[in-house]
Amino acid sequence: MQKELLPAYLHIYHCLAHYRGHMLRLLDHFDGNADRLLAAPRSSLQALGPKPKISAKLAQSKPHQVDSDLAWVQQPGNHIVCHGDSAYPDLLREIADPPPLLYARGNIELLQSPQIAIVGSRLCTPGGAQTALEFGAQLAACGFTISSSLALGIDSQAHKGALQAGGATIAVCGTGVDRIYPAQNHKLAVEIAERGLIISEFPLGSAASKQNFPQRNRIISGLCLATLVVEAAERSGSLITARLAAEQGREVFAIPGSIHNPQARGCHRLIRDGAKLVEKIADISEDLPSLLGYLFEHSPATKSAPTLDAGLRDLLDTIGYDPVNTDTLAGRSGLTIDKLSSMLLQLELNDLIRSAPGGCYVRI
Repeated sequence: MQKELLPAYLHIYHCLAHYRGHMLRLLDHFDGNADRLLAAPRSSLQALGPKPKISAKLAQSKPHQVDSDLAWVQQPGNHIVCHGDSAYPDLLREIADPPPLLYARGNIELLQSPQIAIVGSRLCTPGGAQTALEFGAQLAACGFTISSSLALGIDSQAHKGALQAGGATIAVCGTGVDRIYPAQNHKLAVEIAERGLIISEFPLGSAASKQNFPQRNRIISGLCLATLVVEAAERSGSLITARLAAEQGREVFAIPGSIHNPQARGCHRLIRDGAKLVEKIADISEDLPSLLGYLFEHSPATKSAPTLDAGLRDLLDTIGYDPVNTDTLAGRSGLTIDKLSSMLLQLELNDLIRSAPGGCYVRI
């Protein structure tokens, strides 16, 4: 957004904080121009549909909040991404209730990267924590950005796995981006801001509030091509994220657990309701072509020729133009199934191979 329009946009945002849909519809009528919206007579705004109290709110004074935002965005690494900006994530713009803006700390280019959400219980088991760490690392190594909530438990482990693999991760907060919640994750949040991205739609200074978290969850699912639930109780907030993902037309994956583990019952319910059962990263890779096809279809960027390391080149050489299964590839390459699955994902990301029926792969 042009710098001269940002103060007016922020004024509208703070005045209509509880009327996001009306804000975007009004702005759309004025071609996204916040100054024109503010200058319009109240009678003309009411003719567009919003209740009188909504258009009246635009006359409120919000100088302190606007000035604070403008001062904050001048600091290195801080960004305010508005709905009409080119940096605003394409997939998020498609959901029914997109946020009018995002406060962001870190690398905003990650907003346009292919993302998978990993979410789950705060009170996770040690096994669940290790699973989230491993899936976060493996999917990040394949080129996906791992998005989650910065919550304790599964979500934190997913972030950590992505960082440990040298990959990218996005934390979507239910507070202002200048307030870390929970406090135990302060060190992790600092690392994510330095190597990834922290975002929130809530104004600076916003404290943790129960109603914020379901609202935040629609952003996590909306950013992502798919959502993976690792552990979740029957009344877990992670199930809200999974439901929102399904409503948004995104893939939902769930990892099963012991029938005696209450933290697995939410995942079992998701699987009964149609989520894909995941036991290993290869179970996700089977759906990768459709995920990436959706991404490429909605991306204006053209793909450049991939640069492969020696290991990936060697594996590609072992894959012919006739279907070959993973057991055969493991025997030819000497790789473990987990390592092989991770490398196959990278080759699919680079559009060099595709999956075939029966767990096979072919070279393109």
